[in-house]
Amino acid sequence: MRHRNAGFKLGRNTSHRRALLRNLVTSIILEDRVETTITKAKAARPLVEKMITLGKKGDLHSRRQALSFLQTRESVTRLFDTVAPRYGDRNGGYLRIVRTGFQKGDGAEKAFIELLGTEQLLDEKRQKRADARAKRREEMQKQMEAESGAAKDDENAA
Repeated sequence: MRHRNAGFKLGRNTSHRRALLRNLVTSIILEDRVETTITKAKAARPLVEKMITLGKKGDLHSRRQALSFLQTRESVTRLFDTVAPRYGDRNGGYLRIVRTGFQKGDGAEKAFIELLGTEQLLDEKRQKRADARAKRREEMQKQMEAESGAAKDDENAA
């Protein structure tokens, strides 16, 4: 029986689990959206919520507490400057976990864990990537046409 055994062990020892969750929380704050397994997402959710709450406080002590947990100074800066002010009037519930399917190797259930209110940013990033891809495709098409035209000219000359 698992009575009164809260938390997720994730099949790791204490230091490995702590490192994994610190990395995951740092990535979520930096990237706004991360794909991971359902269990890891559920384990990371309260930690991210705590970091955002520290960011909303905004004082020096909170910044130092966040810096002691997060991996990079860049993530702390982003937390306090952009992420936390988004949720000024909201009391908790800053994340969404969306199930996406199953992992190929072991069949583990995958999910996106994402910060709420970042849909526009993610759509803009997606649109920029699509535009860059289309531009590269056009350039490749022109290059291939130019090469095929040069090859035809060589055949005609021969």
